[in-house]
Amino acid sequence: MTHSADHAAVAETVAALLPRAREELTELVRFRSVADPAQFPRSECEAAARWVADALRAEGFQDVALLETPDGTESVYGLLPGPEGAPTVLLYAHYDVQPPLGEEGWETPPFELTEREDGRWYGRGAADCKGGIVMHLLALRALKANGGLPVTVKLIAEGSEEQGTGGLERYAEEHPELLAADAIVIGDSGNFQAGQPTVTATLRGMGMLRVQVDTLQGNLHSGQFGGAAPDALAALIRALDSLRDEVGDTVVDGLANDASWEGLHYPEEQFRADARVLDGVELTGSGSVADRIWARPSVTVMGIDCPPVVGATPSVQSSARALVSLRVPPGVDAGEGVGLLAAHLEKHVPWGARVSVEVVGQGQPFRADTGSAAYTAMASAMRDAYDGTEMAVAGLGGSIPLCGTLGRLYPDAEILLAGLCEPQTQIHAVNESVSPEELRRMSVAEALFLQRYARG
Repeated sequence: MTHSADHAAVAETVAALLPRAREELTELVRFRSVADPAQFPRSECEAAARWVADALRAEGFQDVALLETPDGTESVYGLLPGPEGAPTVLLYAHYDVQPPLGEEGWETPPFELTEREDGRWYGRGAADCKGGIVMHLLALRALKANGGLPVTVKLIAEGSEEQGTGGLERYAEEHPELLAADAIVIGDSGNFQAGQPTVTATLRGMGMLRVQVDTLQGNLHSGQFGGAAPDALAALIRALDSLRDEVGDTVVDGLANDASWEGLHYPEEQFRADARVLDGVELTGSGSVADRIWARPSVTVMGIDCPPVVGATPSVQSSARALVSLRVPPGVDAGEGVGLLAAHLEKHVPWGARVSVEVVGQGQPFRADTGSAAYTAMASAMRDAYDGTEMAVAGLGGSIPLCGTLGRLYPDAEILLAGLCEPQTQIHAVNESVSPEELRRMSVAEALFLQRYARG
């Protein structure tokens, strides 16, 4: 295709800056910034926040601040003024990451950015979402090198998105003027496939519960007491099993699970390859893949506290605990969904076992207005950045709780979700990676978007 003149200049600049971007992503990935002091020291998140703040100051951002949010973490804010009368665009990413899930499962160290033979850069947070911070920096640098910044930019880097503890949401509600903007780019989603530019139209909301089951004053010998003594672990397993029917559809009493997705089709074979499903293993649930992951609720058991196999004794368990995640589609209130899930678990724990449920995280679903002027500008920018490939509009089964808050605080703002998290990135899993080619193209797309959005 024939590219525009502004594309050629921006693309050349981004390509020249890519080695610097890799160095910066290497530095960012090195921080073990899991926002859970029970797993990693708080100082790791603090150091990552200072890195982001220093990077913003180096780019000329004003009013750079480490915001103490109500959940005890820090978000980084900065303002980069544009021409007088220009629109304001908020750029979002987060520097906190998921835990590595056992470093022995990684082929290369999780907190050491490593390029492998396939050309991808591996490391925790490489795509989700430290790569998003670098993408924003690349786009801004390309603009400053080619005529200057056409809009006023606010940048916010969250420090606890992965924990779902809502610190930035509550801070924004208490300081509504801080993040106000005409358009908001959430750099925390990604393309439907590598090479297919995509914006995300919907997000599922989420809730996390800890459920604990207690049956005995202490563990008992399984030979002496097993068969009559109520086993707390078995009771918990029975309750968790009640959350899926025989085909694998999520079943929560009172929560509808029959909606359909109208839009981009997700072929089952493509999904099997993206999800790396083992040969012969069936997909769970009914309806199309898009129905299941974008339009309907789903429950995931994220972890269980019980004795590990190695070192286990022949005992009836007196207590067991699980962390359970619920995703709900747009149109369902996350708080209502979490309440139904809690009630379902309490009802389905057998044998009169004692059960307690604690809500540990919650965020609302989100639906974007894809017919806005910002989406028109992004479609044009992505078409150029991806050599004529048209922008796709997809759903995302995951959650970004801040989106609902921003949509409520700024109802006139145009909110776009894009980023680096295409299926091969394996975010939240071992061996997370980012494609440097996707980083290059998405940085070009964001720069072109800012130019074209400013023109109106």
